[in-house]
Amino acid sequence: MSSSPVIRVVIAEDQALVRRGMALMLSMQGDMEVVGQASDGIEAVAVTQLLRPDVVLMDLHMPRKGGVAATREITSMLPGTQVLVLTTLNDDETVFEAVRAGAHGYLLKDATEEELLETIRALRRGESRLTPQIARKVMDQFRRLALSSGAAAPPSEPAGLPGEPLNDKEEKILRLIAEGKSNRQIAGALFLAEGTVKNYVSRIMEKLHANTRTELAVISAKQRRLD
Repeated sequence: MSSSPVIRVVIAEDQALVRRGMALMLSMQGDMEVVGQASDGIEAVAVTQLLRPDVVLMDLHMPRKGGVAATREITSMLPGTQVLVLTTLNDDETVFEAVRAGAHGYLLKDATEEELLETIRALRRGESRLTPQIARKVMDQFRRLALSSGAAAPPSEPAGLPGEPLNDKEEKILRLIAEGKSNRQIAGALFLAEGTVKNYVSRIMEKLHANTRTELAVISAKQRRLD
């Protein structure tokens, strides 16, 4: 049996059948425990604040308070809790807002059981996950926003202009992050150890003043637009 700590999960989903199905699936994993459930955004914030789980599975469309607002409150109050957003491909604008709210991972609702479990474990390891489909949606939404609002970005967004330039290896890793690749996939593509990639990612975040992997993807999209 693994000696790793059990991953404590809260599920925020307004459809009771879906919520209970996910809870049953996660409860069958030896390294996971569903410690709480919520049927709307207000409950999600309250339950998360009370229980301080490792990961929150967050539906974006819920009554009383939506997933974006709930995510913003949770990431602000509990930086140690990772939020995994569950979404559909037609949620372009909402997904983009969830990126800005600070969620750490984004998964499509038609994802496989294996994808969901691996993403939860990846978030617990401190990784962020942005699937290729979601990465493209986020970048497309950013480009539309940039075109409609002009070249200047709002002051609240990261400038994406590093105080120290990225070297060639860091540029390659940034591009792969923007494509939604995990640390393991990047390590395989560039023939590096996974720990080495993790160190590179941390350094890139420092240089680009980014707090999450998703911000790096958005910054990368900005830089490509400016090149």
